[in-house]
Amino acid sequence: MFSKWRKKSTESKVLEIPSPLTGEAVPLTQVPDEAFAGGHMGPGLAIVPSEGRLVAPFDGKIVHVIKSSHAVMMEHPSGLQFLFHLGINTVSLKGEGFTAHVAVGDKVKAGQPLIDFDLERIREAGYPVISPIIVTNAGDVTNSVETLSGPVTAGGSVILKAVLKS
Repeated sequence: MFSKWRKKSTESKVLEIPSPLTGEAVPLTQVPDEAFAGGHMGPGLAIVPSEGRLVAPFDGKIVHVIKSSHAVMMEHPSGLQFLFHLGINTVSLKGEGFTAHVAVGDKVKAGQPLIDFDLERIREAGYPVISPIIVTNAGDVTNSVETLSGPVTAGGSVILKAVLKS
């Protein structure tokens, strides 16, 4: 009877996502691939990695692993999905220099290794190591996505803040 007098919560939930890589976070516009740089894949940022290990930035579920192990998609419990893409045009390496430690359906914990990759192998092949981090379903789950830049440490530095829809 008095439910109409209850105050609706207008407080938004802000989700902070730590970095899955150690290196330098930069705007997507610095990625030498228009699909990423133009935001066509979704909002996000990129990291120029200084170490060859991608870790789970949060507890979640693996929803896709690219056959050549150069990219993985992970889902946060909020429903937000992320694409972690290691390097640019690295699909051409056909998995050489990439070792996936997860499979589709795996539940992972923050800090757990997802993919090890050989930075020198990628550079020797002539590919950029800059690695896009994309929110693939931002419009479905968030009101806004804010990205941060600068030096980052895997599992430690927050790289992205998303205001979730209520």
